[in-house]
Amino acid sequence: MATIRDVAKLAGVSVATVSRVLNQNGYVNEETEKRVRQAIEQLNYKPNEVARTLFKKTSKTIGLIVPDISNPFFPELVRAVEDVTNIYDYTVILCNSDEKIEKEKEYIEVLKQKYVDGIILTTNQLELAEVSELDVPVVVLDRPLNHSFPSVIADNYGGARLATRHLYEIGCRRIAHIQGPLHVVNAMERFKGYRDEMQELGLWDEDLVILGNYQLNQTKEAVLQALKEQEIDGIFAGNDVMAVGALKAVQQLGLRVPGDVAIIGYDGIPLTEMTTPELSTISQPIYEMGAIAARLLVKKIEGQPLEQIHHVLPVKLVQRQSTSKGEKK
Repeated sequence: MATIRDVAKLAGVSVATVSRVLNQNGYVNEETEKRVRQAIEQLNYKPNEVARTLFKKTSKTIGLIVPDISNPFFPELVRAVEDVTNIYDYTVILCNSDEKIEKEKEYIEVLKQKYVDGIILTTNQLELAEVSELDVPVVVLDRPLNHSFPSVIADNYGGARLATRHLYEIGCRRIAHIQGPLHVVNAMERFKGYRDEMQELGLWDEDLVILGNYQLNQTKEAVLQALKEQEIDGIFAGNDVMAVGALKAVQQLGLRVPGDVAIIGYDGIPLTEMTTPELSTISQPIYEMGAIAARLLVKKIEGQPLEQIHHVLPVKLVQRQSTSKGEKK
């Protein structure tokens, strides 16, 4: 394997000159640079990326921290971020925090040690001061943290009102909400949208709010218990994974969907088309969200101006069998 000294010897220059060509750091005349690049090509020389990272304090990598990679929502975000950053020759380091603040902090330290050029956060458990101390560009995706950082989110509040209104329009009056984690901003925005819509409809009842924490099995058990204790004819789940848990609970009790209980989720992941019946959902533009966040971060890293700092993308109702009006009685 050729070394930088071999390149310097073949090109008839010093090692320092080869280093300046490789790192685009300092003046090298055009003819000398041409000789160095020809020597690099002839010897098939590959720079030591570890050494270059230590020297330049940059690595052409970005960190992406997600809270739960088992939730099908996040792999689609990851795919979009990876697709866009690869265009600009950046590599993504994926970190799964499992919604644990300690694990999140550990990943932050690892990413700093690896001199990542920027970080995309899809979690919001870190304190603002901790994020501000990172010394690299940060973009917040899906879960807004603070207006100091560029962000990409969907219209969580509006989507929740849309879902609740949809259940009302097909005849539901006892509409329950399966709420996500209380510390997660988008979960609270969806709850607020549901609450405000229910209040406007004159149907608000806090007993109809069920905690599911974005988890399928926890939701299933919570809905089983709720259906035994009170009348419910519609369920708006704060994400699609919880909607599947609610569907399993309803069916386990021998109830019909949507005849006895109509169900709608939130996110628009492919899983909603794999259930029987297929689940209605509020669809987020998941891939677009990830792609925009990646472009924002690359621009921040490369010192380019941002035309828009905060992006709130629209959502849409996708009606399927679980809220079919003709079957709701």
